[in-house]
Amino acid sequence: MPTSYLADIIALLVAAVVAVPLAQALRLGAVPGFLLAGVIVGPSGLGLISNIDDISHLSEIGVVFLLFIIGIEMKPSMLWQMRRLVFGLGSLQVIFTGLLFSALAYFVFNIPVNAAILIGPTLALSSTAFVVQLIAGQKLLTSSYGRSSIAVLLMQDLAVVPLLALVPLLSATELTVNEDIWLTLIESVAIVTMVVFLGRYFLHPILHRVALSGSPEVFTASAVLIVMGTALATEHAGLSMAMGAFLAGMLISDSFYRHQVIAEIQPFRGLLLGMFFMSMGMSLNIQLLLDMPLLTLALLVLLIAVKVAALFPTGFLFGLKIKSSLAVSLILAQSGEFSLVLFSLAHQSGLLPTELFQQLLLVVLLSMLITPLLARWAEQLAKATDKRADATDQDIHEAPIVLAGFGRVGHSIGEILARSDKPFVALDSNAANVNRERANGHPVYFGDVRKPEVLKSAGASNAKVIIVTINDPEATEEIVASLRQTYPDKHVYARGHSLTQCQLLSQLGATGVVSENIEASLELARMALTSLGVQEDQLNDTIGDFRRTCHARIDSPAPIHANTTVKDHH
Repeated sequence: MPTSYLADIIALLVAAVVAVPLAQALRLGAVPGFLLAGVIVGPSGLGLISNIDDISHLSEIGVVFLLFIIGIEMKPSMLWQMRRLVFGLGSLQVIFTGLLFSALAYFVFNIPVNAAILIGPTLALSSTAFVVQLIAGQKLLTSSYGRSSIAVLLMQDLAVVPLLALVPLLSATELTVNEDIWLTLIESVAIVTMVVFLGRYFLHPILHRVALSGSPEVFTASAVLIVMGTALATEHAGLSMAMGAFLAGMLISDSFYRHQVIAEIQPFRGLLLGMFFMSMGMSLNIQLLLDMPLLTLALLVLLIAVKVAALFPTGFLFGLKIKSSLAVSLILAQSGEFSLVLFSLAHQSGLLPTELFQQLLLVVLLSMLITPLLARWAEQLAKATDKRADATDQDIHEAPIVLAGFGRVGHSIGEILARSDKPFVALDSNAANVNRERANGHPVYFGDVRKPEVLKSAGASNAKVIIVTINDPEATEEIVASLRQTYPDKHVYARGHSLTQCQLLSQLGATGVVSENIEASLELARMALTSLGVQEDQLNDTIGDFRRTCHARIDSPAPIHANTTVKDHH
């Protein structure tokens, strides 16, 4: 690797390590932190990095991975549950706001019609990652304000796909003949259809065969290959790589390998997407802001005012109260990361001239930077409206129980939960076992539960109860410790073997621990004493006393020494 590239990577990492935690401490979020890091190391800052184009090309892969993750999470069932808000409120927001911006671009700012057609709906988009993070931090996800905001964001995410397809069509000025346009569309549809067909019928068997090999490295390589392969196929179709990644995600969304695939992709997505935002920061023309501060400020105010003016009456039309509708309008008033992506693609394809691209980029980035201030105002309005929200609404959206492991013990727990009408999601690293349990109708997914990303993808962040049932003492201890550190408020129950291990699991933070050795001993003793004629009352007292003694020792805070053995406790 050339020394210059190594120096650039170090500069980017140092800037990110400093700027992102600082931005999060100021409650701005990670995205503005990456943007600021890019500004610092870029030409407008310290000038530590000059080869911005090379870094931009590499960082675009981060957007591909982002679209892939969104495709996985964009399940048809979720859209159907929120269909009125998603396809009603969300569609009206995108269409109405997009038309307003396109009209302003064409009639007021004299921007060519091809560019104006793209600029309008692109500015209508908001930052999904940014807004969801802010609403979750406000603990208002289940409020009418939270649900409505997420519904609009879902529709905007769906709108990204046709907008990605629109960029090459609008930029291809030579396609003035209708036959050429239709030929391009037919070719694109044919390749996309082929990708969907191959993914629908061959993707799952391939993943199953790879999982059976038991090699995590090969599974990681397969996940990356799926993303990049479909992205390359759609690029050859004249569409965007990001659109191909979105299709690949949709194809995997119903697969029981989805959680493991997400876990394998997340590190690449996080690192490369952070690099993308830093490349956008490096592209930010600070001199343009200094040369035309009033114009830039006016465009920023215009962006926010138009989005609020478009969404506020639309939300009110769909039954939101005045304060909730205003809160939704404020939290979605910025333009987001997909606006950066689309404008960047449009600039590369020649649809947007450099000066216009720089001005749009500057306004979008500034709108993201002031979003935390708008979010605080929106939070005050939302809480004033939803302070009497029903607790039953929380119960409807109660997250399922997560079972880490679905072997013999996990299967029995799952059966009991199913008979109790309690929803759950189970994870297991044995592909053959997962395939068998799925055939029996159990909600089991393939995944290595030792990876926090897998548990998070399965819903551990929202679950109230996590049960660790795997038959691996060391892995169980590792998982319990990680869960307690990541989710300090969750109920974590674990399966232990000996009393010694149960004590250790308790000290590591498990809410409750059950020793299979102790419980087996108790039941065998009960059977033996019953056959010897011991009275049931006396038997219950004896067994109960012994069980209470064991649980008291499990809960004991006394340290466990390395030379302690199972024999010492039995």
